[in-house]
This record gives sequence, structure tokens and C-alpha cells, in this order.
Amino acid sequence: MLAANGVGALFVLTFIRYGLPVSPGPGLIVRDPVSELVFAIYLGFASVAIIGSAIVMLRFAIRWYVRGGPPTRREQIMAVRGPLIQSFVYLALWLIGGTLFVILIGREMPELMSTTALTAALSGVVTFGFTYLLGERIMRPVAARALSDGNVDPRIAPSVRLRMAVGLVSGTLVPAIGITLLSFTQLSTHAYAPRSFAWSVLLVAIAMILAALVTTVLLAGQVSTPLRQLTRAVTEAQRGDDAQVEVYDGSEVGLLQVGFNQMMADSAERRVLRQLFGQHVGEDVARQALQFGTELGGETRFVAVLFVDMVGSTAVVSTKRPADVVAMLNQFFNIVIGVVKRHGGFVNKFVGDEALAIFGAPLYRADAPTAALSAARELRAELEAMPEISVGIGVSSGTVVAGNIGSEERFEYTVIGDPVNEAARLTELAKSRPGSILASSYTVYFAGEEEQEHWELGELVALRGRTKLTQLAWPRHPQHDGDSSGHDEHQESNESGIDAEMR
Repeated sequence: MLAANGVGALFVLTFIRYGLPVSPGPGLIVRDPVSELVFAIYLGFASVAIIGSAIVMLRFAIRWYVRGGPPTRREQIMAVRGPLIQSFVYLALWLIGGTLFVILIGREMPELMSTTALTAALSGVVTFGFTYLLGERIMRPVAARALSDGNVDPRIAPSVRLRMAVGLVSGTLVPAIGITLLSFTQLSTHAYAPRSFAWSVLLVAIAMILAALVTTVLLAGQVSTPLRQLTRAVTEAQRGDDAQVEVYDGSEVGLLQVGFNQMMADSAERRVLRQLFGQHVGEDVARQALQFGTELGGETRFVAVLFVDMVGSTAVVSTKRPADVVAMLNQFFNIVIGVVKRHGGFVNKFVGDEALAIFGAPLYRADAPTAALSAARELRAELEAMPEISVGIGVSSGTVVAGNIGSEERFEYTVIGDPVNEAARLTELAKSRPGSILASSYTVYFAGEEEQEHWELGELVALRGRTKLTQLAWPRHPQHDGDSSGHDEHQESNESGIDAEMR
């Protein structure tokens, strides 16, 4: 994209110096310290603007690539519309630079100001079109992945009509306007020499031919190649094969390919869903198995973990009838499941009176920390309906190994990693804290700005069994649990339950 703008600027200088149907004046060749200083300052400003705008847009794509999973809406917009936005940055720089160029030319040769302005304007429009089409081609794999991995919004994808219009304007219309304006000069009272006029028309015509050739090549490949892929895939689907196409780019053609792939995936899913439900518990886990298979093993994921544990359950069990204990646990777990499900999480397992919920696995979720923290706050409020129990809630996030653990005869989907252990230790500590909720500052850092407003950071602590210090975080307006008795008694049972299950 930068090279295309450099070629456009070089064409402007060459055409004004050699292509205008006038004799070059001394103002175009004399070294002017003021002009050189102005251009040096402007080049520095343009470099900062180009690099700064690129960093602002690319940081979203880089963060998405590092995190993995589907992109957020903003990340998807930057990946799909990034070339167009960057092209407008170049167009704005052309406007500023062209204005400076016209002013500097006018200091030496005022009669060339209008001609220079027209040349710079037409060249800027042509370069804008080339920059956009080249940017679309460069960012094609990123835009295709953004549409494939995320929830598709047809409104953010550039249309084929836009590309065709840009190609027509850049490759044909603007150069034709340039030749037309040159022709008008011969109709005026100040007609130029035929030889000089012929060289001017020849330069513009060569530029027009090259522009039309480049735009035709760029546009033809963006339409014909994906349509051929779709034609072959439709033929395979008609034969009963599981056909898929590679998403080509982020335009309407890419949306068509994404829709075709989703249609074929849904068809295949319906054929094997009954078998998968016999091996997996929960719809999300079944869909995960459909996508990656049911073999033992796991993959690295960035998730948020929510751990919730009752305080003093041993004392409660000893004072209640078994039926009452079961009813209390069922009510407790029903609240946990409902809150976690509303926030898009997955209750992975129950261990006695403990529950482990995961956000970001088995289904990718870009805002997993935000969902987990919000669920923790809502869960504590929901549990106010059960005043007879007290709980501790811990939230952590980070990289884990998520997958099927067990044997070929019996296995389950689970997550293993330091965030699980950290969440369990935070839960232990939260039982003796006002509000009964603790999270790691790392989790709050990766949460959304609105959710961060609900949390405040605290001291650094060394959690049991961990050498790395953890900075605590808790809701800004914690609700007190009241009775935290039974914490010491439950500590011993926690060690046998959590350590055996999570370590």
C-alpha cells in the first residue's frame, strides 16, 4: 500500500516536470531550502500518521491472533474494513500533501497552481483506489478468518459493488478525465505545441492502460476464484459428500462462502448428533466433539474459571435430614447452573458441595473474563435466597488444557491448569472475606471496561500451594456473608476434595 502511494507521488512529480505541455520553468528545478524543510517536516508527520493509524488498527488483529478463538465485533470490523480505513488515511495525507505542493509550486510559478492541483487530485483518487484494492488483497486471509471464526454481520462486509466501483473510477474514469482536461487545453486560446501535447496525452494514456490492467487483474481474481470453488463444492454436495469451501475474503463473496460452510456443517451435525450425545453430557461439549472429534487429549485455551464452594457443609449435613440436605444442594446447584448458563458459561463438574464453571471452553468466548466476573457477582446476589448457607466464590483466568480425560471406555471433558488451582485457592480465601468473592487482578485486567468498574484491586497474597503472588480483586460494594463459621472445619475437607480433583 505504501509502495502504491510512492508510485503515485512519483507520477505527479514526473508529469508536472516533464509531461505538462509547457516548457519547464526554473521554479521546478531550483533547490529551495524552505520547500525542502516543509517537505521534510511533512514526511515526518505523514510517517507518524501512517504508523500510528496502522498500530491502532493492527493491535486489534494482533490481540485476536494471540488470544485465539472468534473475534469481537470491533476486531472483526478492523480485520474486514481495515484496508478501507487505511486507504482513507492515505487519501487524507494526499489532500494535505497536495495542498502543500501546490502552495510551494505557486511561490515560483503561480501559473502552474491550477494544473498542479488537478494533477495531484486525480492522482490521489487513483492511488486511493489502488491502495484499497491492494489492501483488500493483502488482508484477505485475515478478513476471511474473521468471517469464518466469528458471528457474521453482513453489514460490515464490503460489497462487490464497492470494489467494482473503485476499480472503474481508479482504472478508467479518472485517467479519462485527465485526457479530457488535456484536450480542453488545445481548445483554449493558449494552445500548446503539438509535440508537447502529444507527450502529455501519451503519458496519461500509458497510466490509464496500466491502471486498467492492474484493477482488472485484482477484481477478476476476487470474483472468479471463489465462484469456481463454490461451483465445485455444490457439485460435491449434490453427490452426498461433505463439501466445504475455503473462505476467500471479507466481502459479500466471503459471506456467501461462510453461509455455504455453515449450511453443510449443520447438515453433517444433524447426522451424528445422536451418537455424540451418547458420549458427552451437555450440548456445548457435544458440539465441541463434533468439531474436533472424541479422541482423548486436549488443546490449549484461554478461559476464565469460576469456583464456588459452600462453607461448613459438614456441620450442615450433621444437623439436617438426608432428604433436606439433598433438597438444599439441588437448590444451590440449580442457582449455580442458571447463573452460569445465562452468562454463557459451562458447569464442568460438581464435587460434593463445590462447582466448577468454565467460560471460554468448550466454546470459544472472547469476553470470557467479563462473563465470569459478572456471573460471580450475580451468583452471590442469587444465593441471598438461601440464607442458611454461606459460600466462597473465586474467579481466575489464563491458559489451560481443555479436552477429554479418561479412557476409551469412559471419559469426560474437563480443563487442567493453574487458573483452576488459583480459583480454588481464591475460593478458600473468599470464605473468610466480606462479600465472599475474590478474583485475580489478571482476570479483571482482561475484562471489559464496564465490568472493570465493578471491581477494585487489593493486596498481593501468596495462595496456598502457589509460589507466584496473586493480586486480589473484589466487588466495589461487597455483600457480607454474615456467618463464616465452619471455615476451619471445611478447610480440611477442601484439601481432600479440591486437591484430589483439581491438582
